Amino acid sequence: MRKYELMVVFPIEEDQFKPGIEAVKKTLTDFGAQIAGEDPYGDRDLTYEVKGRTRGRYVLFTLNASPEKIVEMDRQFKLNTNLLTFLFVKVEE
Repeated sequence: MRKYELMVVFPIEEDQFKPGIEAVKKTLTDFGAQIAGEDPYGDRDLTYEVKGRTRGRYVLFTLNASPEKIVEMDRQFKLNTNLLTFLFVKVEE
């Protein structure tokens, strides 16, 4: 298992944010990732328009997962319509 950070940007509407964050947590646990932390960064302006939106709600997840599962989770997140964008980053220890 390696340590990763996952930054996820959700739409700011509550009816899309709540199911989106639940879907992210479910996907992480379904693929065997251990969520070590969840830090909400709040609503912020996006640098550029994403899916027709100029603001998003940022959440940073700290997790432990195997590298093979990151590729599979990436594929699942691309299918989730409640996410604007996301990024996995491997944390060097």
